[in-house]
Amino acid sequence: MDMFFSFISPAHLAIAFAVALVAGTVKGMVGFALPMILISGLSSFISPDLALAGLIFPTLITNGMQAMRQGRAAALDSIKRFRVFLLVGLCFLLISAQMVRVLPHHILLLIIGVPVMTFALMQIAGRNIVLSSANRRVEASVAAFAGLIGGVSGVWGPPTVAYLTALGTEKTEQMRVQGVIYGLGAIALLFAHIGSGVVRAETAPFSVAMILPAVIGMWFGGKIQDRIDQAVFKKATLWVLLIASANLIRRAVMGF
Repeated sequence: MDMFFSFISPAHLAIAFAVALVAGTVKGMVGFALPMILISGLSSFISPDLALAGLIFPTLITNGMQAMRQGRAAALDSIKRFRVFLLVGLCFLLISAQMVRVLPHHILLLIIGVPVMTFALMQIAGRNIVLSSANRRVEASVAAFAGLIGGVSGVWGPPTVAYLTALGTEKTEQMRVQGVIYGLGAIALLFAHIGSGVVRAETAPFSVAMILPAVIGMWFGGKIQDRIDQAVFKKATLWVLLIASANLIRRAVMGF
């Protein structure tokens, strides 16, 4: 435990576990938002670098659980269907991860928050954006954007889930596809930030410790998700997107 205390006090460590529990619960319900909640919550009382390191292992483990919930065959089908998204997103994530120490944080938050809020508001207002899964250019463009912001922030959920929602993806498949996309992205993020120096011997134990509360929260959220229908799932997804994007914009403007 001494490793933790060189970075974070016992009280702040307990708060970090509570943040991970909440993040896991939300992810279990709608399939995303764990990195957003973790980076937003943790960076309010610890350094951004440590917050980013802290989310990497719980993100990796929870997405693996989510991707494999219907079995390996279903996960492989999702990989095949969204192979363009995965490959393009991976390339841009690896490139942008090296920019984590130089890109102004408030600019990054605005880049994520504004388009996602616009999408969520339009959907909630009934102005649905419908996309075809055959449109590879749109798929590649969204993947590039998600990879770029994911590499520098650990957050690539909002554009990804906005894209899946616009495709009209069924609830169970959307949860699985998110797990596959985020899980493979989390593997890339881990190696990218070993290279960037964010994940190192001093910070890795903190990230590992965050796994348990995140997994407990995800289990609880999954029980809730099993009980809701497609319409409620979509509405919950859009409201989580709206709240998350509003928080990102608030942090960009107010600086905390």
